[in-house]
Amino acid sequence: MLILALIAVVAVAALTGYAYGLRKRQLPAGTPSGSTVIGVDPAAAVSAADAERIGAEKARIIRGGEGEASRLRQALADADAIRYQAAVFGEDRRRLFAALADLRGDNARYRQLVIDIENNAPPPILSGAAGPDDLKLIVGVGPVLERMLHNLGIMSFQQIAHWSERDIDDFDARLPEFPGRIRRDQWVTQARSLHQAKYGDGATGLRPDGRRP
Repeated sequence: MLILALIAVVAVAALTGYAYGLRKRQLPAGTPSGSTVIGVDPAAAVSAADAERIGAEKARIIRGGEGEASRLRQALADADAIRYQAAVFGEDRRRLFAALADLRGDNARYRQLVIDIENNAPPPILSGAAGPDDLKLIVGVGPVLERMLHNLGIMSFQQIAHWSERDIDDFDARLPEFPGRIRRDQWVTQARSLHQAKYGDGATGLRPDGRRP
C-alpha cells in the first residue's frame, strides 16, 4: 500500500508539472509568470489533444507503478521461499552432522574394542587347548591342507607329532594332491616343536588318530 501511495503522488506531481508547462507555453509572449491573460479561460487553454496526451501519460505512469509493485511483491515472495529453503537445508545439515558424529563415535568404540581384544588375546602359538591348533604354523601347511587334515580328524600338533613311518605313509596316501609333502617338510618334527612351545610338555598322550592310548 505504501508503494502504491508513493506512485500516485509521483503521478500527480508529474501531471501538475506537465499542465503547468503546457499552460505557460500557451501564454502570449511577454506575459509575466504567474499572471493570467484577460479573457482567456484556463480550462479552455488545454486542448483535447493535450488532454488525451495527459491521460495517456497518467495511464503509462500508473501501469509502470503497478508493474514495479508486482515485481517487488514477487521478489519478496522469492526471498521468503529462499529463506524457507535455507532453514530446511540447515536443519537437514544439522541432522546429517549429528548422525555422522554418532557413526564416528560408534566406529571409535568398535575400533577400541578390537584393540582391547587383540591386546588381551595371547599369541596363537601360546593360546590354550580349548580349540584346535593352528596347523598352518607348520611350514608347508596352508589353509587348504589344514581343512583337509581337519576332515581327516587331525586337529592338533600332538597328533602329527605321534605319527610313525606307517602313519606318514597312510596320511600321504590320503593327501594325493600333495605327495611326499609330509616327509619333505618334516611335519612330525615341526609338530613336536610347536606342541612343546605351546603346551610346555612332551608330545605324548594321544595316538596318531587323536585318541588317547
